[in-house]
Parts: sequence; structure tokens; C-alpha cells
Amino acid sequence: MQELDLVIRGGTVVTAADTARADVGIRDGKIVVVGLDLPQGKREIDATGLKVMPGGIDSHVHLAQPAFGGPAMADGFESGTRSAIAGGNTTVVPFALQARGASLRQSVQDYHKEAEGQSYCDYGFHLILTDPTPAVLGQELPALVAAGYTSLKVFMTYEDMVLNDRELLEVFDAAGELGALVMVHCEGYDAIRFMTEKLEKAGKVAPYYHAVSRPQSVEREAAHRAISHAELTGVPIMIVHVSGREAMEQIRWAQNRGLKIMGETCTQYISLTADDLKGLNMDDTGSKYVCSPPPRDTESWDAIWNGIKTGVFQTFSSDHCPFFFEGEMGKQNPKARTSFKWVPNGIPGVAVRMPVLWSEGVAKGRITENQFVALSSTNHARIYGLTNKGSIAPGFDADIVLWNPERKITITQSMMHHGADYTPWEGFEVTGWPQTTILRGEVVMQDGEILGRKEGGKFLPRTLSPLAGRGSGAAMD
Repeated sequence: MQELDLVIRGGTVVTAADTARADVGIRDGKIVVVGLDLPQGKREIDATGLKVMPGGIDSHVHLAQPAFGGPAMADGFESGTRSAIAGGNTTVVPFALQARGASLRQSVQDYHKEAEGQSYCDYGFHLILTDPTPAVLGQELPALVAAGYTSLKVFMTYEDMVLNDRELLEVFDAAGELGALVMVHCEGYDAIRFMTEKLEKAGKVAPYYHAVSRPQSVEREAAHRAISHAELTGVPIMIVHVSGREAMEQIRWAQNRGLKIMGETCTQYISLTADDLKGLNMDDTGSKYVCSPPPRDTESWDAIWNGIKTGVFQTFSSDHCPFFFEGEMGKQNPKARTSFKWVPNGIPGVAVRMPVLWSEGVAKGRITENQFVALSSTNHARIYGLTNKGSIAPGFDADIVLWNPERKITITQSMMHHGADYTPWEGFEVTGWPQTTILRGEVVMQDGEILGRKEGGKFLPRTLSPLAGRGSGAAMD
């Protein structure tokens, strides 16, 4: 056998399918052999007592998105991907956002300029469509899908991004023809506006009322509407960041009817609640937790876990959407102090996604370690066309996290390595922590120290999802 560049020896290899005591041999950034008694490599890592798992893939992160006159995001690619590898991730898929009236192709080109030479991990792009004109759907989108941008996202809320029902149907239909996968943010725009105006008139403007303005019924209605549109057009969709029972049950209803509907949930929906938004005044920390959909309650945690365990949800993501808390561009900016309506929607979370899922899931006996790998890596790779990612087997990229399943950590801001000035999980205790992150055979994080280079990540054109396109099935094995 040709000499190996790196051998990871003595650990327990965990994939979505199997768990086995094995060593991993790596050459030229690829896994070439998994087995016992491998020959000496040029470099060796002792993984005794550790889980050897595929590097995390977070398929729902927001980095360097245009502010359009609002507060700027706290993370560009450099700080956001640095935080990703600190949390055991080796691939992220952020969003190239089309502004209304702008060219989708130009938006992608501009986003590449933000990412080039600034990413510690590998990355692909989803597309966000806000202006699905005939030219965009008939010319720009087909060319971009063919070039490896094989998934897109649409919004059912937000003033500058919401699509009406006819536009949603047209996007779904175009995506079905191209074999692209559609992700849907499901919250009803008009219902939110109605509730927001009613609350403001009553003087209920503190951050907590953000959650009151977006109850589960608003998410449930939009999820059902998106499912109905998907049924009408015959295309699969992924309903993202599901927060509680009501939207989850809509997805389960659709799946039980044989419809091609997938679901994603996030860290905040198993570990935060709407009570975190409560406070005495607009100067408190409640706005730190403002995101959409909002965290719900502990009963909703139970519902989300039920959806995870029964296969309603295929992926577990962070929806990392970081803003500063302090300052003129933060969640406490002067306009935001007047009403929850103006608080930037989003929280930083890419670094805590895997530790919280392991701690609340595997360590507490809710899911197996194999389910953890599927939810945090393998299913993301399969669904979003990352063909060389998400497993530990010969031929796959050597993207690996060495996981200490017993290590107990109290999360602090200093561990996050992100650009935001806070973490919503300050003081949250977890069992299980990433000890080493390896990207294509190179150690990029060790014991919380970032060793990689900001130009070390590569852009990943993606193949069409095997679960997208008309006539395909959406059930995971």
C-alpha cells in the first residue's frame, strides 16, 4: 500500500449506518482505507476514547448577507466559518440573496466575492429568490442550477422577500422542471402584520412580543399552504426551521399521504423558549433571542424530539443568522428599542449546533449516535448533492470530527469564535464536545484552537438532489 499521509488510530468510527472500532487512513485529502492494523502513516493521531465521525455539514447558515439599509450581519465568511470549524463542522451552505429587481446571476457573482479566500471550511451556495421574473426563472435559474447551485429558498414573510402564492407556484414549477430543491420559510406574512400592528397599538412592543406576533398557527397555516402548492405542482420541498408541534404535524400529515415533503429543525427549538425573550424593558437581553420562527416552550421541545425520532425531520441545522447585540448596528439599535418589529431577526449558533444536539439527543438517550451523524452531516450531504461529503468510507473527502462524548462544557462567548458579541447559549451546559476538526486531511481545529487558514475552504458546486425533481420520493432510508 502506498504510504498514508495521515492515520487516525484507536477511535470508534461512527457513521449514519454503523459503529465500529476502526482506524482511518487518508491520502491526498481523501479517505482511502478504513480498517484495523493500518500501516504507519506520515502523521498519526491517537483517537483512543473518541468518536471518529464525518465532519458536520450545516446546510442552513447566513453569512455576509446584504443589509439593505438595516443592521449589518456580525459574520462574514471569515468569522462565520471559523466558528463553524470550532463547532466540528467542515462544510456550510449559506445563501446568495437576490435583491428585488436585481439579477440572480449577478447576486451570485457578488456573493462569491464575499467568500473567496475567506472561508476556513468548504462551502456551497443556496439561492434566495425574491424576484422570480420570467427572465430569472427561464434563463438565469436554469444556468445556475446547471452550474451547481442546485437548491433555492423562498420566503412566505418579510417585507423585502415575501412571495405571493402565484409566485411560489411559479418557482415550485420551475424548480420541478430543473430538478432543483426548494427550501421554504413558512410563516404567514399578512397574519404577522396583523398581529404586529395590534400589539403595537396596545403598547406591547418589548422583545417578548415578537414571539406573540408569530404564534404556531401562523407557521402551521403557511406550512400547510406550502405543502398544498407542492402537491399541486408535484415537486418536493424542504420546510425549514420548524419550531413546534403544529407545523411538524403538517409535515407528518403530508408524508403519511405520500407527498414529497422534507423537514428541518434547529438548535433553538430544542434548547430555548419564548420566555428567554422576556424582560422588564427594551434595554434587557430579550432581543438576543429574537429569531423567526421564535423559540416556543418545553412542550414544543418534546414535539420536535418526537419529529426527530420518527423521521419527520431529515436535517438538523443552526439557521446561524448573527447580529450584534450592542451598538448602533446591533439588536439594541435606537429603532429596535421602539418596537420588537425592528429587532434584527436571527441568532448566532453554528458553533453550538452539534454539541447541543449530541448533549440533548445522544447523551440523554433520545437518539443514537448514528442518528446524530445522519442529522448533522450525512442527510445534508445526500439531500443537497454534496457527493463527496458526509461519510467515512474510501473515496470520501477526509472531513472528520474527533468527538469527545464524555467532555462536559459550559458554553461561553469566548468559545464561539464568531463575529457576534454574544451567544444565546451563554452558561448552557453540554456533555460531548468536538476535540479536533479535520478538513480534507488537515487539522483545522484542535482543542478549541483554530489552526486552519481562512483561504483553506473550497467552493463546492453540487449535483442535483436525488430527492428533488418531479416524481422522486422524499423519504430517507
